[in-house]
Amino acid sequence: MSKDSILIVEDDEDIVELLAFNLQSAGFVAETARDGYEGLAKARRNPPAAVILDLMLPGLDGFEVCKELKRDPKTASAPIIMLTARGEEVDRIVGLELGADDYVVKPFSPRELVLRLRSVLKRHAPEPEKRQVLARDGLSVDMAAHRVSLDGVEVALTATEFKLLAELFQSAGRVLTRDRLLNSVWGYEFEGYARTVDTHVRRLRQKLGHFADMIETVRGVGYRFKE
Repeated sequence: MSKDSILIVEDDEDIVELLAFNLQSAGFVAETARDGYEGLAKARRNPPAAVILDLMLPGLDGFEVCKELKRDPKTASAPIIMLTARGEEVDRIVGLELGADDYVVKPFSPRELVLRLRSVLKRHAPEPEKRQVLARDGLSVDMAAHRVSLDGVEVALTATEFKLLAELFQSAGRVLTRDRLLNSVWGYEFEGYARTVDTHVRRLRQKLGHFADMIETVRGVGYRFKE
């Protein structure tokens, strides 16, 4: 698939048509799959620029598809936006824990989904910038190379986790609200999505190991990187 190709894995025909129309109107190429197995096969055969993935799929559900895509080196870098009709917040959190970059709850606004898609693609795109390395006490963040090292050992972060860490590190000592982080890292502000920030911070802390306490929680406000 081309760099503008978006794979839609969804079994509802009306939603597929709605998504395909809006993606094509926004300048993307829409590819479709009606179940999890077909979605995996198409993604592996021709890795897409991004995947819009429903959770409730026949055969292989969205959670399993997400895990398989992130395990495969050919598809691991493709950002995933999950679609869910479920009301339980835990389902959305599990999706983010498995490596999804974002989620949209049905019924959704096609305009909002396209905005979110552009945001995740922008986060994954390489940014031309001068070499800059943020370093402290064994934690090193290379802004140009998008690499993070802990005591000299490189740690793998997703594009979103890297941008979140960089945003906090560059603002060391200042409290960043969840809304501010949503806007600066994810590129949007929508009521009800602040938990996305909390989930990514938790994942980031897990990967930072004994450096995790550098990210402080300011209860009821947001997060702060230790000065």
